[in-house]
Amino acid sequence: AGPGTGPRGEPMPRLSKELGGAVELFVKRDDLLPLAGGGSKTRKLDYLVQQALDSGADTLVTCGAVQSNHCRLTASAAAREGLGCHLVLEERVAGSYSPEAGGNNYVFGLLGAKTQVVPLGGVDAAVAALMEELKAAGATPYYIPGGGSNALGALGYARAAISVVEEARKAGRPFDAVVLCSGSGGTHAGMLTGMRACGDQTKVYGVSVRFDAAKQKSRIEAQYKECAKLFGNEAPEEDVVIIDSQVGPGYSLPTPEMRSAVEAFAKLEGILLDPVYTGKGAAGLLQLVREGAFQPGARVLFLHTGGAPSLFHYQPVPE
Repeated sequence: AGPGTGPRGEPMPRLSKELGGAVELFVKRDDLLPLAGGGSKTRKLDYLVQQALDSGADTLVTCGAVQSNHCRLTASAAAREGLGCHLVLEERVAGSYSPEAGGNNYVFGLLGAKTQVVPLGGVDAAVAALMEELKAAGATPYYIPGGGSNALGALGYARAAISVVEEARKAGRPFDAVVLCSGSGGTHAGMLTGMRACGDQTKVYGVSVRFDAAKQKSRIEAQYKECAKLFGNEAPEEDVVIIDSQVGPGYSLPTPEMRSAVEAFAKLEGILLDPVYTGKGAAGLLQLVREGAFQPGARVLFLHTGGAPSLFHYQPVPE
């Protein structure tokens, strides 16, 4: 069963008040979606795993960082469907991988996935070799790109965006902006596609967690165009808005702003964020509010894409 429309937007009154009360903040809790530990990739895997099953695959192959939420959820989907699962983990920060690490790394094995670790830039060659090895052994592998981020996977978020727009219209109170993490790109591209397909022009802010604004904008534009084609729509470049002020020293590396956001969400709303994605995304949200990016009375939706299991590995906020 797929995730359906998933969690609705919930108000965050205490966080809104902490930030002055002029802007109403809401959160869409996609961290509570099905599969082990929840998170945004469940929506993408709903389409990708179905295609794998339809094609007769018996093994899923994917890639991600050493604490990848996408890899965790792919392994969970594989276990649920009785498929084999192989994960190619990219050590994007030298020395960051430990076979004894907790968080998602522990869960990979618990879910029955087989892993191999490669250095930064080594994913493509490793995946190609793995696919050939599996085929030679008689398996029928299906490859899912990192983050589940292609046009088919992004449909999961186009569907989610449509539900967001429909719910807001039904309530008679549309959102004035959406803020989300912008990483591998499928979530960002899918949300834009679905909202525009509904005729909704709400601004979507993507908070980059890895690349500078120019590079991330180019990556999202390419995915947005491919996903929008499935709806017969255009994908205007000006729709893609990237905030890169929260990347800090690099992917998965902590920043004071991220720590502050993780702590604020936990202590004010009882919501756990992760330090790699949603922590930096939330830091971008807080920055936008404090800088006056939204008019007084604006209703702003933050998309919580999950990742809390890695919080227990990184432990970014000192006790």
